[in-house]
Amino acid sequence: MGFFDRIANIWKGFLSMWVSDMETRNPEAVYESAINERVKKHLELKKAVSGIVYLRNKLSTELEEREREMRDVMNQLPVALEDGEDEVALVLIQKKDELTKQIEILNADLAKVSKQAEEAKSGLISFQGEIEKLKREKEEMIAKKSNAEARIAIQETLNGLSTDADIKALDNVREHINKLQAEADIGTEVQGNSLDAKLAKIKDKAATSSAKGQLEEMKRQMAARKAATAEGAAGVKKTI
Repeated sequence: MGFFDRIANIWKGFLSMWVSDMETRNPEAVYESAINERVKKHLELKKAVSGIVYLRNKLSTELEEREREMRDVMNQLPVALEDGEDEVALVLIQKKDELTKQIEILNADLAKVSKQAEEAKSGLISFQGEIEKLKREKEEMIAKKSNAEARIAIQETLNGLSTDADIKALDNVREHINKLQAEADIGTEVQGNSLDAKLAKIKDKAATSSAKGQLEEMKRQMAARKAATAEGAAGVKKTI
């Protein structure tokens, strides 16, 4: 085998693989092509059957004409004999013999063609049935394919291996939202540990401490005034 023959065989192999891959990816198109091809052949077969039926009908018509002519001859022959028309009788007898042969041939041909016509019609009906069967098979197989793909997609989703665009989109949205939440949480955490936050806490504590000191001083002064008032009242009673 030459170099170019080997290259040609390799390309044929690649082409065959490519075609096979295209067929498995597009089963509906493959079925549709097969159905269309069978419909085309059905039309061709129908034309052939119509030709056989036409020939059968033509032979049947010719046979009827010869049989009618035979009846006429058989009706005329006794009359010629009674009238003594021997020459006419001889012509009628010869015609009768010719018609007899023709009728035998036509009967044989008609029987043969009629059988062919019946077989052809039966084949045509059977072929039509095959087309309808293939159409049903197409619908069943496409439905089976869709069901299998749906089951695989569900299984991949459950296993976390789905490659569907909507699943990827949802994953991206979820990840984005989680990242935003993390950024917000980090902002809150950093804000709580910032210098300003610490100063604010110290100011709050200082203010609270100052207020508490003032409250204690006010309580002490009030207690002192109450004590002084009580001592003054006690001195007045002793004097009286």
